[in-house]
Amino acid sequence: MNPAGDIDYAARHDSFESWFQTPLGRSLLADQRACVERHVRALSGARQLQVAVSHRLPLASGTDFAQRVLTTPNWQSSIPDGVAVCDADELPFPGDSMDLVILHHTADFSPHPHQALREASRVLRGEGVMMLIGFNPFSLWGLRKLVSRHHEGPWGGRFLMKGRMEDWLRLLDFSVESSDSSFFQVPLQRAVLAERRGLMERLCGNRFLPVGAYYCILAKKRVYSRLQRRPAWQGQKVIALPGRGAVGASRDYPARPENGRCAILKHKHVEEY
Repeated sequence: MNPAGDIDYAARHDSFESWFQTPLGRSLLADQRACVERHVRALSGARQLQVAVSHRLPLASGTDFAQRVLTTPNWQSSIPDGVAVCDADELPFPGDSMDLVILHHTADFSPHPHQALREASRVLRGEGVMMLIGFNPFSLWGLRKLVSRHHEGPWGGRFLMKGRMEDWLRLLDFSVESSDSSFFQVPLQRAVLAERRGLMERLCGNRFLPVGAYYCILAKKRVYSRLQRRPAWQGQKVIALPGRGAVGASRDYPARPENGRCAILKHKHVEEY
């Protein structure tokens, strides 16, 4: 397998964006929009961020957020307001500034999927929600990717395992609220096969059999309060006092040392990090 540095993910991303104009791509996008709306309809906040495949492919447009921001990797003259041109692994937003972050196949087509998740975690505030959408390798779509001889459209993506993505989120101090798969249509453009979608849903639509084309993970960013630690005491200075009438004498610090003086430690409280 070629390392990530040898793969032109920018070209594969562009091909994937164009693929959404096909009948199968439009059907997938409609299903993903319905899935996102169903999961986030009860959420609200100040800012919503979608790290999008393209600014022409918004997902959660009906959510109750004061500000909705999209990112797109490529600049175009037709880009409207509210769209930031940037890479997914280098978001131009301050930390703890978003209440909801939606990653639309970000890990599938980013050259640095770990960094993309870390950036999304950085800009998300504590107790904020992240939604991650990615292709499911344990599906008919994953099988199609294995046997495909070309890398256009979805077949150029990574198809990372859902369990691996959940592990990455937990390492970033997220708790997984829900995780499921959707879209049971066969990965072919032919209209005659598309008409058999009802049969595929009956065969593969069991919710205990995760064979949907894509998974949708909803996770919440946890913020843990810092534990109070014992104060560390350090003797910074020694103050010499007359020996008679010693103050603070003990077995460790006798009242009458050999030099006729008594030493008292002046303590200073030091924070531990």
